[in-house]
Amino acid sequence: MARFRAAAVQSALWSEHKLPSGVVMRFSRSLSLLAAACVATLAGAREPDVRLPDIGSSAAGMVSPQDMYDYGAGALQEMRAYGMVLDDALLNDYINGLGYRLVANSDHPNLRFTFFIMNDAQINAFAMPGGFVAANAGLITAMRREDELAGVLAHEISHVEQQHILRAFEDTKKMSIPIMLAMLGVLVAAAGRNDDAAPAALAAGTSLMQQRQINFTRSEEAEADRFGIQILSRSGFDPNAMASAFQALQKVMRVNGVDIPEFLLDHPLDTKRIAEARDRAAQLGCPSEQRVRPMRPAPSAGGSLNLSLPSRQAETGAKDALDDADAVAASEAATTTIEKSSEDPGALPKVSVTACASRGPAVQGYFELMRERARVLSAPSQTTMRAYYANNLRDDPGFDTVANRYGYALALMRSSGAAAAVAELRKLVERQPNSAPLGLALAGALDLAGNKAESLKVYEGVHADFPGNRAVTMSYADGLLGQADEANARKALELLRPLVARYADDPDLQKSFGRANQLAGDKVRAAEAYAEAAWLTGHPEDALNQLKALSKQSDLTYYQRSRIDARITQLTPAVLALRKRYSPDSGDPKSMAPLACCEPPSLQIRVGPQ
Repeated sequence: MARFRAAAVQSALWSEHKLPSGVVMRFSRSLSLLAAACVATLAGAREPDVRLPDIGSSAAGMVSPQDMYDYGAGALQEMRAYGMVLDDALLNDYINGLGYRLVANSDHPNLRFTFFIMNDAQINAFAMPGGFVAANAGLITAMRREDELAGVLAHEISHVEQQHILRAFEDTKKMSIPIMLAMLGVLVAAAGRNDDAAPAALAAGTSLMQQRQINFTRSEEAEADRFGIQILSRSGFDPNAMASAFQALQKVMRVNGVDIPEFLLDHPLDTKRIAEARDRAAQLGCPSEQRVRPMRPAPSAGGSLNLSLPSRQAETGAKDALDDADAVAASEAATTTIEKSSEDPGALPKVSVTACASRGPAVQGYFELMRERARVLSAPSQTTMRAYYANNLRDDPGFDTVANRYGYALALMRSSGAAAAVAELRKLVERQPNSAPLGLALAGALDLAGNKAESLKVYEGVHADFPGNRAVTMSYADGLLGQADEANARKALELLRPLVARYADDPDLQKSFGRANQLAGDKVRAAEAYAEAAWLTGHPEDALNQLKALSKQSDLTYYQRSRIDARITQLTPAVLALRKRYSPDSGDPKSMAPLACCEPPSLQIRVGPQ
């Protein structure tokens, strides 16, 4: 996590407190005494190793929760503009399901979080204001178990819930002013002297601010470890996983020599910290019972309403029943269940998060599929990835797993090897017919190989098994849009419309929704969706330009014009603020950049992983 740098604060304070050239020397003695008192007081202060949980500190009043969310959302949009975010529906659903399973068992389950994956091979994770938590693709590929990845996410969740970003800013403000006053006093007292008193005062003050920042960071990390381990245990994960994740990072550091993972640069790690993490885990012990409820069949009318992702319809035979259980366990890392008692119609529904409590082969297998997917989609060279899988599958029998075969097929699809990918994926789907990732990959490979009819048939079958799943629905809709005709576009619209209401901040979904409306003949809705995609991908002026051009059309209905004008009103202040930040001399609202992003595209449709 990025820290507020003391040097920047020091520079700002110097610029605001310039000494006049004719300072009267009779104040030097009193200022020197003040300097000595300030330095002695700060140096004698003891930083606690672990703070108590925040129960309403003054840091919470510095920035409103909405302002923090807006800041985090804006940062995410800018990172998308630079191509730094790995936007993939399967991976997004997985990381958010895993993250919210942890949040649901934290001390603040009602906080809003957004989990996303950075398109970066470096091993790192960080949290931003507003509950935005990022995990690099390199971190996911470095983890051996899902529990280890959960441990890192729990650590970052704790940083957010304990308000460490605001506390760091508040602590920097509190410590900087007295230290700077002390340094000023020493400089005044040393005026006219030829010794090293002034440089020594500067060095001492700077070192003291840096040391306090290090102490604060260590305290934050210890607190995040402690609360993160508690979250792990409550969520049904192995509480030792955080320590084992740290050890995995240390192993990477030893293998790479001087190349220290970025996570360790921002998260100081030593043997003591690992030992403390294991000690806390030993005190908690491994979960002895399921912390979450198992999946249940859909209830009859009048019973509880279950919104869990349904599995394939039960078939006869013990083998089919086992396959269904595995599919349910692997298809989603976490789902939401809402129950309402029929005996009391006025009672509020009880909301809980359910997930696979068993850390068995199905859960580990799904994690490994997502790990290899992240490895392939974040790789800079697909030819290199193709050779990586091919060589290891040829030389190492232990490498021949479903997950690695899946990764090999994805690499083939992304390097002009669709036909070979189809052959690989057919075998995998025969082994695991209820796996949504494998089914989607097969459908995408068939489409790339030119077999569009069979591709749509496979998409339809996977969607029938997993209705409502975002990744499945988006992939099926994109397959329909690939036909580039109005009938299939209208069918895609029926699939996408419910998703847009639930995932309005998904830029890929907005692009697909815009394409579907365009092919179906609704040009206004298409332009709105493309503008929204431009906004979400860090092109705010493009979004505003498109909406303004749309509002000038004379044939808009009352409701269309009202909707468009309302969105323009929302976006205009943000666009003006961004323009002022990057172009201080530009104050003319009409000086918009030409539209460069997210115009109605040609018939290039994303089908399957690309």
